[in-house]
Amino acid sequence: MVAQYFAHVDTWVFDLDNTLYPPSADLFSQMDVRFSAYVGRLTGLDQDQARQLCIDYWDAYGSTLIGLIAHHDVDPHHFLADVHAIDVSHLQPDEVLQTAIAQLPGRKIVFTNGSENHAKRVLAARGLTRQFDAVYGVEHANFQPKPTHDAFTTVFTTDGVIPTKAAMFEDEARNLKVPHALGMRTVHVHADAGDDDHIHHHTHDLADFLSQLTR
Repeated sequence: MVAQYFAHVDTWVFDLDNTLYPPSADLFSQMDVRFSAYVGRLTGLDQDQARQLCIDYWDAYGSTLIGLIAHHDVDPHHFLADVHAIDVSHLQPDEVLQTAIAQLPGRKIVFTNGSENHAKRVLAARGLTRQFDAVYGVEHANFQPKPTHDAFTTVFTTDGVIPTKAAMFEDEARNLKVPHALGMRTVHVHADAGDDDHIHHHTHDLADFLSQLTR
């Protein structure tokens, strides 16, 4: 039984985007348009060039924002407010996921590379606001994004997370390397299961996986 591997866990850390809602909701298609438009206004690049610069910064730094701060002195608060001004009304409450998270013993938190406000809007749309004890955006990590070590240690220190007694749920495999190294139980929430050594478990159905932990 998978539950035995989580018997020691008293803190459950969840990524937000494409983890607490299905990728089919496709919020990133909206954000990508806003990312490119913002970078285009900032740099004067055309749409395709701006989109490529966003990708290049994401590859190099773990987030487009950090590249913009490093190379263009962007105000991160302004940037986050702009790119997260998206429509989330098509997200649906998920009663099965609500119940599965609520039944987990211990503390539940969200840690996202997006903003706290974006996370709270998504959680409200999914009916998950009351399931979580705290929500941390990239601003709480001093704008250092996952997968950087500092991002995790800053947020975990703030919240009092003891990694060896915690589990991390995340759709980006690379964002689980540091949690694994810190001693967390790692779960990759993705349709495709890889064979990375830093991932303990894979699931394409988060609610079903969580429900197995409390049966």
